[in-house]
Amino acid sequence: MSTSKEQIEQLRSELREHNYNYYVLDNATISDYDFDIKLKELELLESQNPEFFDANSPTQRVGGAITKNFNTITHKNRMYSLDNSYSKEDLLDWEKRIRKIVGVESVEYTCELKYDGASINLSYENGRLTSAVTRGDGFQGDDVTANIKTIRSIPLQLKENALKTFEIRGEIILPLDGFNKMNKERVAAGEEAYRNPRNTASGSLKLQDSAEVAKRPLDCLLYHVVGERLPFKTHAEALGNAKEAGFKIPQTLKVAKSIDEVFEFIQYWDIERHNLPYETDGVVVKVNSLPHQDELGYTSKAPRWAIAYKFKAEQESTVLHKITYQVGRTGAITPVANLEPVQLAGTIVKRASLHNADQIAKLDIRENDTVFVEKGGEIIPKVVGVDLSKRAASSQSTKYATHCPECETLLVRTEGDAKHYCPNEFGCPTQITGKIQHYISRKAMDIDGLGSETIELLFKEGLVSNYADLYDLKIEQIIPLERMAEKSAQNMVAGIEASKQIPFEKVLFALGIRFVGETVAKKLAKHFKSIERLMNASFDELVNVDEIGDRIAQSIVDFSNELSNTVLIDRLRSYGVQLELSAEAQKGQTDILQGNIFVVSGVFTRLSRNELKKAIEDNGGKVSSSISKKTTYVVAGDNMGPSKRTKAENLGVPIITEDDFLKML
Repeated sequence: MSTSKEQIEQLRSELREHNYNYYVLDNATISDYDFDIKLKELELLESQNPEFFDANSPTQRVGGAITKNFNTITHKNRMYSLDNSYSKEDLLDWEKRIRKIVGVESVEYTCELKYDGASINLSYENGRLTSAVTRGDGFQGDDVTANIKTIRSIPLQLKENALKTFEIRGEIILPLDGFNKMNKERVAAGEEAYRNPRNTASGSLKLQDSAEVAKRPLDCLLYHVVGERLPFKTHAEALGNAKEAGFKIPQTLKVAKSIDEVFEFIQYWDIERHNLPYETDGVVVKVNSLPHQDELGYTSKAPRWAIAYKFKAEQESTVLHKITYQVGRTGAITPVANLEPVQLAGTIVKRASLHNADQIAKLDIRENDTVFVEKGGEIIPKVVGVDLSKRAASSQSTKYATHCPECETLLVRTEGDAKHYCPNEFGCPTQITGKIQHYISRKAMDIDGLGSETIELLFKEGLVSNYADLYDLKIEQIIPLERMAEKSAQNMVAGIEASKQIPFEKVLFALGIRFVGETVAKKLAKHFKSIERLMNASFDELVNVDEIGDRIAQSIVDFSNELSNTVLIDRLRSYGVQLELSAEAQKGQTDILQGNIFVVSGVFTRLSRNELKKAIEDNGGKVSSSISKKTTYVVAGDNMGPSKRTKAENLGVPIITEDDFLKML
């Protein structure tokens, strides 16, 4: 006679298989009634034998867990964005760059539809789901594991397979049938219909009650396996293995032997996408070879080995009622079209960017014009043209703003710059609050308990006029403010205190120096190691730093020469903010390879490609993606591209092994 444990394991195994057949293969092997009977039997056995509880049991999919605050989790492997292309020429240029870097005549690609939903990163250990985290800003996202477990097409425990401990990425979507059914029920109940499947899917992941999420017909389409030393040679092979393990991998994926086959795929789906059961807005093209992907690497924002081809954006016409002007934290002025509301790609659009004075003049955009609006890359609305046939005879050309809409300061525009700027950096209210809002943001100081509205309130009440003032705030000053309670005030002060531990490279980004973004801040922090050395650096010293051009260098010099900024930095130092690289961050870093440029090519045994590149950079060297006269060494592993080897030999660039490189250190 079987034990309770054996019965439980047997039922779990059966239900997982039936679940996979129904939700992944779309091939039911049991009636809904019989499935429910088995599920109830399992629930009873589990309740009678709590010692055999399993968080990944099929009974846990019904939800019920309440999540009031979603924990922020740092991604083990960053979730990058994708570069976009909109034409055949864009793709051909991309392919040309790929072949040049890899050093081969022909490259194999995979073509996948770009699913329109909410990105998710699923982590598995020994074949069991351990966490599900939203994309967030790519560096960190929200832990939504309890909600994700309610989605039946996501396996909680994998079938026996090569995949054990790894991450897999995909898109949480709401199929059109399910979305339409939900809206029908909402309208019948007298509630407002949801706008579009994408936003509804994304919003579902952040519902506090997972039982409510379980009621929604969400699905998950997977597209990328991530892990150290995976036993696959190609992207398609990795996804094929994931499919065998129980994941829902769309059958639309195709391996293309040439760029011409890529174009055929795009042409076919540009028409057929309208017959799909879910929304898609383009095609993602990836280099199929995983060693080639490793070799190509990443830019600061996106993988070099992948690109998104976006289908032609949806376009509508509407009336432009008024042109207004926004001020950014750096003083940049952005003109905005205030429109008669119009439905566009599933959302109501009321405002659209006009970019700058040149764009307005180029299209001759005027108030009261009927304009054509589209979503650039299906996300940001923009005005792309004017219907001149509907323009009134009395229409007047647009005169671009001459003064700041916030502080009335005369605007300036430097030669070669597309935008106008308000130069009143320390007196313009929007610039002041914008700088503080940037300082507290997630990618910068990531201060809990503070948001944009709170910053504006603190500024309005005269409690802050710069980011250094945050460190002087007291709980008793905050409690009397509108919508503030003692607990909120305590959380805010605690969050500000915790920010003193944020590492220097993030502090440098938080300072809001013009043109110093996240990647540049990291590079400068690593090179100069302290704010003092950076602010004392000359223009020539700055431009000698790899990838730092004249514009960034001059901006840093201007920032350093401004007395107000020097005072702010001194105050931050007195509060204990990290203004130099920590000993831990500098650990293992040397200047041994200073001045040397390396190209890494092939497959390695002792280090992964990323570890090898990190070792080069940690020791003062630079990693380049292509061989040139400036290349000092090529570190060659197995399967190095033959044309790359030939180029190195023709240029007289030394080719060294992985062991040769490690001896250098």
